[in-house]
Amino acid sequence: MFSNRLPWPHRENRLTEALRRRREAGKPVLDLTESNPTRAGLVSRAAEIAAALSPPAVTYAPDPRGLTPAREAVAAWLGARGREIPPDHLILTSSTSEAYSHLFKVLCEPGDSVLVPIPSYPLFEHLARLDAVRAVPYHLDAEHDWRLDSAALESALDSSGRPRAVIVVNPNNPTGTAFRAAERDFLDRLCAARGVAVISDEVFFEFLFASGEQSPAARASAAKEGPPVSFAAASRPEALTFTLGGLSKAGGLPQMKLGWIAATGPEPTRDEALERLVFVADAYLSVGTPVQLAASRLLEIGDGNARRIADRVRGNLTWLGSLLHPDSPCRLLPGDGGWSAVLRVPAVRSEEELVLLLLEEDGVLVHPGYFFDFPGEAYLVLSLLPESDAFREGVERVLGRVSA
Repeated sequence: MFSNRLPWPHRENRLTEALRRRREAGKPVLDLTESNPTRAGLVSRAAEIAAALSPPAVTYAPDPRGLTPAREAVAAWLGARGREIPPDHLILTSSTSEAYSHLFKVLCEPGDSVLVPIPSYPLFEHLARLDAVRAVPYHLDAEHDWRLDSAALESALDSSGRPRAVIVVNPNNPTGTAFRAAERDFLDRLCAARGVAVISDEVFFEFLFASGEQSPAARASAAKEGPPVSFAAASRPEALTFTLGGLSKAGGLPQMKLGWIAATGPEPTRDEALERLVFVADAYLSVGTPVQLAASRLLEIGDGNARRIADRVRGNLTWLGSLLHPDSPCRLLPGDGGWSAVLRVPAVRSEEELVLLLLEEDGVLVHPGYFFDFPGEAYLVLSLLPESDAFREGVERVLGRVSA
C-alpha cells in the first residue's frame, strides 16, 4: 500500500533513544550537536525581522523563478562577494533540501544515480531516495584533510554507470574542507567530458576561517594552492553547474525558508536547465511571498547574524585548538570553514559506545563519526555554535572521559 522510497520502519537509533530517556527523566544535557542558530542565542533581532515582514503581503502574484526583487536582492548579495550571477540565472526555493529535490527531478530518471561525497552531510541518501534516485558514494582523501580524491571520483564515475550529477559540499560538512581553484577546474573538466552536472552545496561558504584560525596544514595548502573558491565564481564553467545557498546558514535565519539555485555553464544547456527548473518550481510555488518581498532586508539582517555566528565559531574553535596540546589523546582535524569541529579520538571502544557513555555518564551529547560515514573509527563531531561556557564545559567533559 505504501511507497518503498521511505526507509521504513523508521526506528530510533540507540543514541536518540538514550537522549529521549534522559530528557524524559529531567536530566540536563550539554548539547554539542546544536546546529540551529536560533536556539544557540545567536539570532535576537526579532523587531527588525518583524518590521522586514511588514506590511503583510495581501496580493498573490507568484513567479516560479522567485519574485524579481527577491532574485535581484540575492544576485546583489552574491555579487558583493565576487559571485556575479544575473537574477535570471537564479531559482528561489524554500530550502536547500527543496533545491536538491528540484534538481533531481530535472536531471534524473527514477533509478538514476548521483555521486555524493563521504564523509559528509548524512541527509543525501534520504533526499535522493525520496525522489527515487540512488546516492552513490565517492570517498574523500583521508590522507590529505578530506580533499577531493580525483582517482576515487573517477573510479566512482566509471563504476556507477552514468550518474547524472556529482555533488560537492564546499566547505564540506563536517570536515570543513573547501575547494581550491585547481580542484574546481579539474572537476569541471571531468564532468563536462562525462556529460555530468555539478551540484555545489555552498551553504557554509560565508564561514571560511581566517588564516590565523586554520591549522598549519590548511595554511600551507592555502599558500600553495590559493584560497577556497566558489563554483558560482568560475568565469566560464564547461560543465552544467548548480550552486546552492540560502538564508538558513548564510544569514542564520532557518525560519525564513529562503534558498537559491544559481545556474552556470554552457549557455544553451544552462538556459534549458533553468526553463526545466521553472517548470518544476511552478508545480510547487513553495517560497512565501512575505519572505521574498523582505529578501533584501533579511539579507542585511542575516549579515549581522553571520558576524555573530562567525565570532562564536572562531572563539570556540580557537579555544578548542589551544586545549589540545601535542600529548593530548585527541586530535583536531584541520578544516577551512563551517560550523563543526571533528575530533579524532583513540579507538579503544566503538564510537557508539563512547557517545552513549558521554551522554549517560557525563551528560554531553556529541555526534559519532559514523553518522557522517567516516571510514573507520573513531571520530567525534562537535558543533561550534553553542554558547561558549556550555561549549567549554562540554568539551572538558569529553576530553576527561577520553583520557580516563
